[in-house]
Amino acid sequence: MDRPRIRVAAYVVRHRATPELLVFDHVGVPEAGTQVPAGGVGAGAGLEEAVLREVAEETGLSTATVVGRIAVEDKPHPDTGQPRRTSFFSLQVPADTPDVREHHVHGDGGDAGLVFRCRFLALPLRQPLADDQDVWLDRVDPRWTAVTRKPR
Repeated sequence: MDRPRIRVAAYVVRHRATPELLVFDHVGVPEAGTQVPAGGVGAGAGLEEAVLREVAEETGLSTATVVGRIAVEDKPHPDTGQPRRTSFFSLQVPADTPDVREHHVHGDGGDAGLVFRCRFLALPLRQPLADDQDVWLDRVDPRWTAVTRKPR
């Protein structure tokens, strides 16, 4: 069996009157769906370091801080079927973090050159995220379980 690709995913929460989750959509690629920052962990990189890097690369935000790891999920890639292991982390940003921004991804990774439209959604979410990325939100706060959820 192939070794799983090691990944991280970030639940970045902004605490206001209603807590909000940072998400993004691929500009020009609506079929990708609404997602949270996520990606691969480079050789020798720590998981917390990787999740902060992914947030910065995919959203441009450098003010996120890690609260903790909340889940580890072994699930094949939805398109390729290749094994992957994703560590989900809870992070927070200041309450005055801007509402909406378009971010042009830089660097040499697979996302380089893409444009992501970042925004905050009130919690609990009204719709599931792409690839069921929201499945572990209840581990951050039990009140944030999505309404339409498949059993784990």
